[in-house]
Amino acid sequence: MRFSLLALCVTGALAASSAFAGVPQGSNTELLMPSGKGWGVPATEANGNAKPGGGGHSSNGIDYHGGPVMLGTTNVHYIWYGQSGWPNSTQSAILTGYPSSTGGSPYFNINTTYYNGSNTHVSNSVHYSGSVSHAETYGTSLTDAEIQQIVADTNPTDTNGVYFVLTGPDVTASSGFCSQYCGWHTHASILGQDIKYAFVGDAATQCPSGCMAQTTSPNGDAGADGMVSVIAHELEEAVTDPDLNAWYDRRGAENADKCAWTFGTESTASNGSKYNVVLGGKQYLVQQNWVNASGGYCSMSY
Repeated sequence: MRFSLLALCVTGALAASSAFAGVPQGSNTELLMPSGKGWGVPATEANGNAKPGGGGHSSNGIDYHGGPVMLGTTNVHYIWYGQSGWPNSTQSAILTGYPSSTGGSPYFNINTTYYNGSNTHVSNSVHYSGSVSHAETYGTSLTDAEIQQIVADTNPTDTNGVYFVLTGPDVTASSGFCSQYCGWHTHASILGQDIKYAFVGDAATQCPSGCMAQTTSPNGDAGADGMVSVIAHELEEAVTDPDLNAWYDRRGAENADKCAWTFGTESTASNGSKYNVVLGGKQYLVQQNWVNASGGYCSMSY
């Protein structure tokens, strides 16, 4: 069965950024910056990132604001946070399969339409760098600060990586998981380094109608398959707007926000579920991304 996202997810990061589209703050004419959670915020609320401006217009519905993009190979690190036994082998294979196979694909190639102030473009290269497990030290309702601390606990050093905190079905996030977002990305100074990280929750038991596109999935675990779609979304935003001051539109929407919860052409798997891309031999249903070319458009390839 397919679900439509709850009312907030018209354009999300999944906003709920980022997979529900949150309601933008400020006036209709005010230039907003990304929150990392799928909605724009005034520059005064943007965690000290550069104010809007300082970059050129692309005429593609999304603009460059002077901040960095991630260049070269982007490394993906997973941090499993949850009860013992999560993820199981099926879930692990689904979740690790995506970052292991998206690099070099026509889908991830969309991100190469984004570049920095020197006109150096994002590369179509992703490396899955492995995972670590983290005990439920901070309980089952995590604050944003605790999610950052979970990342810090792993002693991250990779400034060209994105550290994903992936939580089990018993864990929620108190700043709005399921009600305002399905995931988010941001950055912080950790151990003196600019570390990029993201949160993606398992909606299988928390909010399947809000953060999962379908309850039957191509790979046999709807919760894990649903997380892959959010991971894809957050990774796209992290490489093109890692410090929340590079590529976004006047309402603070990042590239994947502009296509949130749209899937393009879908195929039907043998079990009746839907998918729109095959990566590493697995069928996935992932959200489209915004192509920064030809006026800008949502697509599954470039």
